[in-house]
Amino acid sequence: MVFAKIVETEKELQDAYFVREEVFVKEQGIPLPLEIDEYDEIATHFVAYFDNRPIAAGRVRFIEDLTATVDRVCVLPPFRRKQIGVLMMQSLEQFIQGSNIKKVKLNAQTHAIPFYEKQNYYITSPEFLDAGIPHRAMEKVFNS
Repeated sequence: MVFAKIVETEKELQDAYFVREEVFVKEQGIPLPLEIDEYDEIATHFVAYFDNRPIAAGRVRFIEDLTATVDRVCVLPPFRRKQIGVLMMQSLEQFIQGSNIKKVKLNAQTHAIPFYEKQNYYITSPEFLDAGIPHRAMEKVFNS
């Protein structure tokens, strides 16, 4: 069974970092100092497990009045296209909606834009590079 949860222990945080390092550093070539950043200390982290193995991660930050940002959302390659990313986004958004947040922002790698559009995010910027990878800013507004 697959489940996603808020990180509550140091082991769970290390599990989330493991997934991020596998995807962003090893697979996509992002330098570790860019992947693990100053926002990790203030973010709420999430990790998803399958058979007690970490398979996906993401984090949420509250950035300004009524706005949150979601980032570092990733799924290990063998578990992609199995709705794990949807589960992670649902978990992140459920957490956010418990906080009176009205808008969520994220920077999507351009190949992932269709995934986020299916989660009702819309593009709000032209393409830009982040760590050498093309991205576009996206947002989603929650109706109260």
